[in-house]
This record gives sequence, structure tokens and C-alpha cells, in this order.
Amino acid sequence: MGKSLITGITGFVGSHLADLLLDRGEEIYGTYRWRSPKNNIKHIENKINLVNCDLLDSNSVMNCIEKVNPDIIYHLAAQSDVKKSFDEPSYTIQTNILSTVHLLEAVRKLKMNPIMHICSSSEVYGRIKENEIPIKETNPFRPTSPYAIGKIGEDMVGLQYFLSYGLKTLRTRTFIHIGPRGREVGVVSVFAKQIAKIEKELQKPILKVGDLNSVRTFTDVRDVVKAYYLLVKKCPPGEVYNIGGNRTIKIGEMLDILLEISNMKDKIQIKVDQNLLRPSDVILSIPCVDKFVKITGWKPKITLEKTLEDILQWWREKV
Repeated sequence: MGKSLITGITGFVGSHLADLLLDRGEEIYGTYRWRSPKNNIKHIENKINLVNCDLLDSNSVMNCIEKVNPDIIYHLAAQSDVKKSFDEPSYTIQTNILSTVHLLEAVRKLKMNPIMHICSSSEVYGRIKENEIPIKETNPFRPTSPYAIGKIGEDMVGLQYFLSYGLKTLRTRTFIHIGPRGREVGVVSVFAKQIAKIEKELQKPILKVGDLNSVRTFTDVRDVVKAYYLLVKKCPPGEVYNIGGNRTIKIGEMLDILLEISNMKDKIQIKVDQNLLRPSDVILSIPCVDKFVKITGWKPKITLEKTLEDILQWWREKV
């Protein structure tokens, strides 16, 4: 049993990781801001320890780390909306890089030695060439969004603190992961929420979509957090690991599966909405996860069909 600190515990991934760690009998602390909605952790709020911490305030972070003295830190907090990053590039880059610097500086100055998971993203690879598929950790960065720039910075800060100070950082570049509790920013949630509203006659039977030709490899968030758990238990620090699923399809094919679950499938019309198109997008997002699997033996177990069913059901209960 260890003491784990999850930054961004109230978020999509953080809340699922908290569920898993509770099942494993670990003592859990989580950072939150006073304005953070707690819907995702309402069912476990009395089982975890929440610490009010602003990751952009170095003193706040220092106080948090000193108070908790964690064995493991899962740094998941971020501005994670890729589309929003085009509207707020400075805020996105500042948030994602500075929060990481403050966290690592606090650990260094307090002379602590926790294992630290720095959660980067597959978005750092950006515009992929066909001869680079599947994408390995050695692939060049060609970022196509301010979000990706912020995640490259976060990723490299994690590496730098390992090389310069010997801090036990582990970096992951996780490919698209979906599941219940996902905010209305991911493509699957955008579709599922609309379908749920159409089913309840809260929206006309017109489904607004962006680019349906982008290729994605989908993973269930509940499989991803199991990967994060294995990461801190089994992987040597200083390294970076791709984490991703084994189901690669076009966004349009994923939408077809989602529509099949709905009793309104024959009545829904598909319409491209320019507002859902990014100025530039990642087209081929297909991971090579051999490095991580070789060390941990991890394999995703939840089927895409099951994941999509659970997401749609979650939105049906929410709208």
C-alpha cells in the first residue's frame, strides 16, 4: 500500500484512476481547485483526501507536496481541450508546462523522492507520415495545436528533471482514450451527447460532426488507468512510453457503431459543422506500444462496442 497523489483527480481520467487505486487499497490524495466540479468523484469523495491546490501557484504546490509527502504522483491535471487551445494558446501552454515545473521544483526543493508519472499525449507527434506507422516513441514531433506544444514542453520538462536532478519521472504519450464521464470535448462524447438528446427529443434529429475521415486508435479509459498503475510499479524512470489501444478505425466508422446502439439510428441525419473542424488535425494516430507491453504485459480488455455503449448510457442519464 502506498500514498498516491493525483493532480486533477476531479477530471475524466483522474476520477477513473482514483476508482482503481481505491480497489487496490491505496491511500489517495488529490488536488482540486475550489471551483472544480466534483461530479466525477461524488461516489468516492468520502474515501479520498482532497487538497485545495492551484498548480500555477508555486507556493500552493509546495505546501501541497510538503503536506502530502506522496510515494507516487500521477500528474494528470492539464488544459486538455485541443480545440480550445487554438482559442487560448497562451493559457494552454502556460498551464500545461508551468504546472509541471512547479510540481517537479517542489519535489526537488523538498528533497523528496516519489515516483512521478508525467502524462504527455500522442498529440505531440502531430502530423504523421504514412511510413511512420505505427508510431514509436522515437518519432519526430510535428505538433498541430497549441495543446501539443504544451504537452511537448511538459514531456521534456519531465525528462530534464530526470537528467539534471535524478528525479524519478516516467512519461507517457497516451493515444485517444474514451469512456463514461468524458467531457463534451472529445469526439465520442460530442456524438453521444447529441444522440442522447435526440432520443429524448431535446434536439432535432440532426447530428453535427467534424472530420469523419481521421483515423484513430481507441482505448477505454478504464484500461488506460490500469496501464498507469502498471507504469509506476514496473517501468524504469527516465523513459517515455506510448500507451494506446488495438482498435484502429475512422471516426466515421466509430460513429456508425454508436448509431447502431440507438433506437433513433434510422431517423438521424449527419451534417458537417465547420465549428467542429480544427484548423489543423492529426490524421493518422496509430501507436506502437511494444516498449510498454514488453515490460508490463498490459493489454486493453474492454471492447470498443462496450465502451461506446457505456458512454451513450452515461449521456442518457446526464442530459
